[in-house]
Amino acid sequence: MSATEERQAGTDPDEYTPDPRRWRALSVTLTAGFMSLLDVSIVAVALPSMREGLGASPAAIQWVVSGYALTFGLALVPAGRLGDAVGRRTMFLAALAGFVVCSAAAGAAQTVGMLIAARLAQGVAAGALAPQNSALIQQLFRGAERGRAFGFFGATVGISTAAGPVVGGLILALAGGPGGWRWIFFVNVPIGILALVLAARLLPRGTPGKRGHVDVAGVALLGGGVLALMLPLVQAESGGLSRLWWLFLVGAVLLAAFGWWERRVVRRGGDPLLDPRLVTQTPGYASGAALGTVYFIGFSGIWLVFALFFQTGLGWTPLRSGLAVTPFALGSAVSAVFGGQLVDRFGRRLTVIGLIGVLLGIAAAAVVLRLAPTEWVFWAVAPALLLGGVGGGLVISPNVTLTLRDVPVEMAGSAGGALQTGQRFGAAIGTATLPALFYLVLASTGNDFRSAIAAALAAAVLGLAAALVVAVIEWRREVHRERREAAGDHPAEQHP
Repeated sequence: MSATEERQAGTDPDEYTPDPRRWRALSVTLTAGFMSLLDVSIVAVALPSMREGLGASPAAIQWVVSGYALTFGLALVPAGRLGDAVGRRTMFLAALAGFVVCSAAAGAAQTVGMLIAARLAQGVAAGALAPQNSALIQQLFRGAERGRAFGFFGATVGISTAAGPVVGGLILALAGGPGGWRWIFFVNVPIGILALVLAARLLPRGTPGKRGHVDVAGVALLGGGVLALMLPLVQAESGGLSRLWWLFLVGAVLLAAFGWWERRVVRRGGDPLLDPRLVTQTPGYASGAALGTVYFIGFSGIWLVFALFFQTGLGWTPLRSGLAVTPFALGSAVSAVFGGQLVDRFGRRLTVIGLIGVLLGIAAAAVVLRLAPTEWVFWAVAPALLLGGVGGGLVISPNVTLTLRDVPVEMAGSAGGALQTGQRFGAAIGTATLPALFYLVLASTGNDFRSAIAAALAAAVLGLAAALVVAVIEWRREVHRERREAAGDHPAEQHP
């Protein structure tokens, strides 16, 4: 990492002293992050037993999943800004403690109302936890080490998303009984307590950024905009898109007002919730955030349609259904670690290669699931998912690294929160549209599950192709910048 890059990151290279505990601290924060991200998808496999055990309606029990996703997304940017202002260690410990308490409350819930309330609060805690992870990486690591750290972070994101059905199926198989679903939440408690104790010992004290007031008006405008955009999506299965479509217009107006307000705050010398110059003047941030959002549209929804096809169409157990997608998780875990180490060398080209891999893998899976004999599906789809996983691991962690590498450390929390908000929004779109398309094709073809899964995965491929277009455009810009620098044309540095 060059001296210029270090100054843009908010630290002079001569003043940087590596924390000897940084890798142990990273392992603790990633463990906590894994739990919070896993809870986005792990609950889906337990919904039938929850509904039966609590006597809840399908619409009510759906809030156990959608409510968590909604409050998770709402908390990301404000919590990132709070971490920048009051200290990432403080925010991390408070959020993790809240997550543990809410997990225990969800597991002990006696009514569906209590369970939904616990999940809403748990989502807030998870959303407060998530941006501290990327911000702490910015704070603790420099140069090639930062790429490696983001590689582990990307592996955590990829594995937690893909492994949810596997872990959920294992827990239900081991716990058994009508109350087995409670262990989906209780398992977080001992792990979370241990992580809390270790984090209190290992995380650095203090904050490298400047303290300042929190932009309350910005929080209200951004929160209202995100809520308006996500609520119809998370309620899609209960008719949210048809009933609440008008909220998309409200959300667009509120986000436009948010952008105007943040520019006003900057002009007056205040502390914005999300500095607009991150988008307009930080190289790679806007395109990286856009790529992450579009990628998660295609990436997140495939797990629900896989579960629908394997469990409803083929009659598999939740555990077998989860094991079927394990090759994707394994491939993603391995390649994400290597991707973090290679990103400094290959730059945006690495995400282009990764997107081609995941696109080809999902396309091949669509063909296999459409044509392969039922008795061969489990093994026939594995190579395609492995290819997709290897490609996916080369997308998430390198994209996070490339998006955040020029962000000043004192703004790392809010920048990481905004990046993950886009990913959550993309995930909400994907998890709403792909299952809806699956059911639409299923109804129109007389319960032809193979046509339904093929159509849903084809739609996911279109989303991945859109992400590939964004990556190629940014790659070309990166090449042009490198050529200008090699020719001795050094444009004036622009950074917040």
